Amino acid sequence: MMTIDEIMTTDPITLAPDAALNEVGKLMLEHRIRHVPIVDGGNKLLGLVTQRDLLAAADDNSTQPTSSVMRTELYTISIEDDMRAAGLLMQQHKIGSLPVMDGDKLVGIITDSDYVSFAINLLEQLDETNPLDNDDFDELGDVGGFKPDDQEF
Repeated sequence: MMTIDEIMTTDPITLAPDAALNEVGKLMLEHRIRHVPIVDGGNKLLGLVTQRDLLAAADDNSTQPTSSVMRTELYTISIEDDMRAAGLLMQQHKIGSLPVMDGDKLVGIITDSDYVSFAINLLEQLDETNPLDNDDFDELGDVGGFKPDDQEF
């Protein structure tokens, strides 16, 4: 089973809790990201600001600190965990990212976009190793009651 460190973003872009909200917005635009972990000087995870959090605070003063809107009750995953565990956690809790931890230190982040990229890569590998097109159905015949010419769905 593949581990988290094989697809996670290492060295994620982070901010301190006293950084202004407008800094979060600038980072998100500049780096095309939707999640910014908030850490202390020792890279200990304190919270997370998402694009949704930023949009919800749009009417507030943009110079207020990130600590005023960051989420502090977070799901995280260990760098030693496998991708299936992370994917299930994200799916069950309907979250778009998981900070990746090594002990109490932030070492990466895995997002739903990382999973999409991984899935595309797997599908491309499958296509290269096992291409299946309509001509293959002719050789297989009627498999499971389905033929390529069947028009009923």
